[in-house]
Amino acid sequence: MTAHADLHDEGERLSPDELAALQLKRLRATLHRVYDRVPFHRQAFDKAGVHPDDCHSLADLSLFPFTTKADLREQYPFGMFAVPRPEVRRIHASSGTTGRPTVVGYTDGDLSTWADVVARSLRAAGARPGQIVHVAYGYGLFTGGLGAHYGAERLGCTVVPASGGMTDRQVRLIQDFRPEVIMVTPSYMLTLLDEMERQGVDPRSTSLRTGVFGAEPWTEEMRREIEERLGMDAVDIYGLSEVMGPGVAQEFASHKDGLHIWEDHFYPEVVDPLTGAVLPDGELGELVFTSLTKEAMPVVRYRTRDLTRLLPGTARPAFRRMEKVTGRSDDMIILRGVNLYPTQIEEILLRTRGLAPHFQLRLTREGRMDTLTVRVEARRETGAARRREAAAEVVRAVKESVGVSVGVEVVEPESLERSVGKIKRVKDLRDGRAG
Repeated sequence: MTAHADLHDEGERLSPDELAALQLKRLRATLHRVYDRVPFHRQAFDKAGVHPDDCHSLADLSLFPFTTKADLREQYPFGMFAVPRPEVRRIHASSGTTGRPTVVGYTDGDLSTWADVVARSLRAAGARPGQIVHVAYGYGLFTGGLGAHYGAERLGCTVVPASGGMTDRQVRLIQDFRPEVIMVTPSYMLTLLDEMERQGVDPRSTSLRTGVFGAEPWTEEMRREIEERLGMDAVDIYGLSEVMGPGVAQEFASHKDGLHIWEDHFYPEVVDPLTGAVLPDGELGELVFTSLTKEAMPVVRYRTRDLTRLLPGTARPAFRRMEKVTGRSDDMIILRGVNLYPTQIEEILLRTRGLAPHFQLRLTREGRMDTLTVRVEARRETGAARRREAAAEVVRAVKESVGVSVGVEVVEPESLERSVGKIKRVKDLRDGRAG
């Protein structure tokens, strides 16, 4: 995107010094807000021996305690709200598949801020007022669909609220309505691509020119796969419901060098996942966020479990970038003492000729030994001999790059379960577990 001033909003025009002053002002206000209004935070601050008045600089944030997903679950449903419940205009929640869901609330002001940051993100991605945006994120308690929807409308776009599922119909809508922009998980974009080809539609003949992909980690190899098959710019959007939803950070189509964090609303830190110590910019660790403008449910030092590093800004020099998230500390597989992330396998599969980008990792236990089997689909044109060669290449590549031995099964095209939302790559079958 060409960096003309008329494409910047007020926050994007801040100098680094102006941004730092604004962050400190908003941080102090947030700390006082949660201390005065949320018993959980008051107790946590008191236990840690800190008070909002102890925050004299941005560096002083490290004195304050972390907030975790477990904390949010313990306060279910409304214990983290900093406003009276009638002032909450919308509630979102996680799926709760691993326990109580985490619940988040939004005031009118929060919803307006959210629309603003998603509109800013879409503009950075290359979207422009008047374009049609096809939103295939799920609608409902998941923040993706509605967050994308209202941000696109705020930018002045026309929104097609397709949600997830009914893939054959989505392809028809893309052909008939001719959207320029699609917002969807990258794994479901692959499903849409497969359906286009099944229907005899050349993906490059569609109107889509910008893809804004988020809600799950994805790799540079997947970016290349999508861009080559569709002839579009594929860019990353980042967010999480506990902090706001989509629109916390965005990759610029003009740079594709990581995601600029909208630091006038969300203050980032990267910490050592084990010790919690703050790491300097440039070092890999766990991403932590403090919201600076949230009214209904501010978070202080929320541990995201996403692994990344902070880098200097480029397209917007005042805002730091976060490297593309390619793993989460809680997605990590420990296989015979070696740490392994699904995205490491994905990178290998996507550069292996004859294999499709659809795969599943199956963890089983044979005796006392954990084993990992990679089940990956062949492309339609891949013959039996090439499938055997590809499987052997993946076994070697995983052993060389990760240091563990895995099994590889190359299965028939379209034989693995497709995702319409966040994809679940790992199937844990050890000790009778099913997920």
